[in-house]
Amino acid sequence: MTHRILVVLIVCIIYLAGTSNLEWRNIALGVMISIGIVLLIRPRPRPMDWHRFPMAMVALAQYVVILAYDLIASGLRTARIVLNPDLPIKPGIIAIPSECNSEMGTALSAHAITLTPGTMVVEIDANGVMYTHCLDVTDVDKQIAKAQKMRQKLLKKIFI
Repeated sequence: MTHRILVVLIVCIIYLAGTSNLEWRNIALGVMISIGIVLLIRPRPRPMDWHRFPMAMVALAQYVVILAYDLIASGLRTARIVLNPDLPIKPGIIAIPSECNSEMGTALSAHAITLTPGTMVVEIDANGVMYTHCLDVTDVDKQIAKAQKMRQKLLKKIFI
């Protein structure tokens, strides 16, 4: 029970930091959203392996930097496509295996892919295969496989 209260508090603080609004109505909304998230997700307490913590934080920092780079690079590619409609593209849906052991890892991987401009995960099957729509699928298999391996390695360090 105290674990869930702690998670509600952390989620509420993150919400309030993201909205930068400390009016009582917004605080009440943040508490309600946080409670709703905790009721939906039902987080379980896990023992913390403090020996692994520094490595997980380094992996998390690397993941954030790589994600930021991917966002900027793909944003520029997408802008180039939008600004030059004559640019030949071949849109399509590709299958990307997540190869993650946890649902959280698969969800974060799908989230990272969807955040990238020009791509969107449209479905995840029971085996963790993410069906992703891309603006240009001409040489995407190699790029996706490389990026997915790197994300997989970092997510394993963060969550295992």
